[in-house]
Amino acid sequence: MMSMNWNYPTSIWFGEKRINEIQKACESLNIKKPLIVTDPGILKTNIVEEINRSLNSKANIFSNVQSNPTGANVEKGVLSFNSNSHDGVIAVGGGSGMDVGKGIAFMAGQKRPLWDFEDVGDYWTRANSEVIKPIIAVPTTAGTGSETGRAGVYTNEETYEKKIIFHPKMLPSIVILDPELTIPLPKSLTAFTGMDALAHCLEAYSSNFFHPLSQGIALEGMFMIKKYLITAYQDGTNLEARGNMLAASSMGSIAFQKGLGAIHSLSHPVGAIYNTHHGLTNAVFMPYVLKKNRKAIEEKIISLSKYINLQEQSFDGFMQWILDLREQLLIPHTLKELINDDLKFEEMSIMAKDDPSTGGNPVQLETTDFLELYKNSYDGKL
Repeated sequence: MMSMNWNYPTSIWFGEKRINEIQKACESLNIKKPLIVTDPGILKTNIVEEINRSLNSKANIFSNVQSNPTGANVEKGVLSFNSNSHDGVIAVGGGSGMDVGKGIAFMAGQKRPLWDFEDVGDYWTRANSEVIKPIIAVPTTAGTGSETGRAGVYTNEETYEKKIIFHPKMLPSIVILDPELTIPLPKSLTAFTGMDALAHCLEAYSSNFFHPLSQGIALEGMFMIKKYLITAYQDGTNLEARGNMLAASSMGSIAFQKGLGAIHSLSHPVGAIYNTHHGLTNAVFMPYVLKKNRKAIEEKIISLSKYINLQEQSFDGFMQWILDLREQLLIPHTLKELINDDLKFEEMSIMAKDDPSTGGNPVQLETTDFLELYKNSYDGKL
């Protein structure tokens, strides 16, 4: 049994209309001039206006954020942050807006480039911790869980690689989970982000690393997703379903301190090269990775099937539930339906093998295994 560090320090304010307390959150962190960081889609809603109405003075907005955020997005945000003498970030949106917001707060005072802080070994210690700015996270989707994470994922536009940048102080100091903010989320994004939350919980639960706290959180997260995802998808105004999915999303991110796996390893290169939606890409790969890992996780999956009250409490029963869930959510069965290009599988297999998520997979995988998974998922071969 290896030595592990376990840490859950996030302060979470959960409930309807909690966004009205955003000024109180700023004051508790001594943020006097926040920068709101979000994505262009959120600007089409009234969410940022609602935030600004609750602040003592109107905050500036940075929204140059791509769906798969890049290092350049962070760099431009840092320029905006520093040129206007901001002292904290309110990160609003899905994973892209929150990751860029976290990246801006982290990089605003650093002297080294973003990529020097990749989640490798102790690279995070290269950062000057004293100059990292406070972050308030306001998720408007229920999937990535970036609000409870200590890292951000950014595409290096020169190498077309997704890199995980980590530092303990990238963790938001206050999270506001207001289910009303997720009501405008379209059905498709409700499905994609919900499957992302499921992928986080499932891979954390399946990982061999010893982390019983995360194991329990992952288990309950999947119970909540099974109970509420379809309802949130079918009736986006159902606040009970929206609230529970929002909580389950945060739980997924908390849980994957325990580790992720090949679902994410496969998804990251596809997202970096083809700009696919991360949650959707995870959903496509999910059954293929489950099958690959079967021998190592079958007993765990049987226990999980019992806990979430599946009718058939077996590995095959769980696999069928995943397939049926994807069908109900109109998730494609094959990678071909996302990218229709099989020319880069060997290149992506190398990237997947090197991805930090690979270390948490319950079965050790080589480049040839990832190539096989890409081919099988492209052809729909289960």
